[in-house]
Amino acid sequence: MEPTLAVIGLNYRTSPVSVRERFWIAEPKRYEALHQLVRSEGIEEVIVLVTCNRTEFILWANDVPTAANSVLRLLTNEFQLKLCEWSHFYRLMDDVALTHVFQVAAGLDSMVLGEPEITAHLREAWKQGQNAGTTGRFLDTVIQKALAVSARVRTETSIGDSILTVPYAFVELSMSVLGDLSGREVLLIGAGKRSELAAQCLRNAGATCIKLMSRTPERTEELARKLDAKAVSCDDRLFHLKSADIVVCSTSGPHAVISLKDASTIARSRQHKLMVMIDIAVPRDIDPRVGAVEGIHLFDLDDLEQVIKKHVNERRTAADEANKIVAIEVQGFRRRLLAERVTPAIVAMRLRLDELCQQELDFLRKKFGPFTLDQDQVLNTLASHITQRLASSLARELRELPDRTGQDMMTVSVHRLFLLEQSDLVEAGKKIDSKASHSKE
Repeated sequence: MEPTLAVIGLNYRTSPVSVRERFWIAEPKRYEALHQLVRSEGIEEVIVLVTCNRTEFILWANDVPTAANSVLRLLTNEFQLKLCEWSHFYRLMDDVALTHVFQVAAGLDSMVLGEPEITAHLREAWKQGQNAGTTGRFLDTVIQKALAVSARVRTETSIGDSILTVPYAFVELSMSVLGDLSGREVLLIGAGKRSELAAQCLRNAGATCIKLMSRTPERTEELARKLDAKAVSCDDRLFHLKSADIVVCSTSGPHAVISLKDASTIARSRQHKLMVMIDIAVPRDIDPRVGAVEGIHLFDLDDLEQVIKKHVNERRTAADEANKIVAIEVQGFRRRLLAERVTPAIVAMRLRLDELCQQELDFLRKKFGPFTLDQDQVLNTLASHITQRLASSLARELRELPDRTGQDMMTVSVHRLFLLEQSDLVEAGKKIDSKASHSKE
């Protein structure tokens, strides 16, 4: 089978947060997954993309079913995947996979259409793959193009202009429980970008006392100064939880920071006065059972999705325009990938032509030589021109064939015509990789 692009993963469309958190991969584990997968059957290159809304394996696979089995084994061994959970995973290949990667990069597959953060996540995942040595010329080319498509979509459409964001949805959910937010106290647990945006949105909605808490005091102090908020210590966590009307959790820790016992203690001390807890972390920061405690209204990413869906129609026109750009880019880039597929065959063919011409020159020298320096130079030039004309003509025909089937048939013919073996193609691939490395330097 010929290598192709494939994407295997799950996201907020195919699975609830309770499933997504099971297959969320912490950053150190991502490197382990990269190293394990790139050594697995069916996989030549791999990138692992993980956010709170998706876990995806972007693959350059020489055999997609075998590659899918390799991913399945990883998920089974490391995350105890049950067979019934495999239905939450999508398995995309060829143009469908390419379209998906472009849409992800442009924010068209995000919970909030056009969200800019996903582009940074994809770029970081690509960097991790490069650092781990699990990407090569194919995935590097795909991700470079995906980022370029994202930039074009955001420049030529209004997909990123809407004020609707996940933190804006916090406001809507909080108001549905508490009504007017004027004078409300907010506790943000976690000092990332979403806490910053949440603070701004909730302050604009009337909240007056914003407290910030995280495991990194320096970052907490820095962000608190920026937001005109109050940095508080994790050691006094329960004290600040008891006084807060709205709690937003967005840490990257592996364990819950608010347990059922904590919530029960908080609710009793508040005499079950209404409060809102919003958990946007994966894995979740708040025990899901907290939602059953009297007085506490708990919302997670699935609840945020429902709020955001209500506003989707406002952005449908921009999304349609963006998807047209993606479709055009996929069509053009597909031709480039097809050309990339036959490059080793073209290089091997050129090397074989050079070899045949050299053999003929050696024969002429032995039978009719010796030649003068000028005569020898003329013969070398003539052989080079003949090789160039033949190779260029065949390469053009291979690269310009409009479909993969025709390209495969002609590639087989070239292999037979020039007696190319797998070793010739491997050597040609090494030559291409060496040239690419020198050009980067």
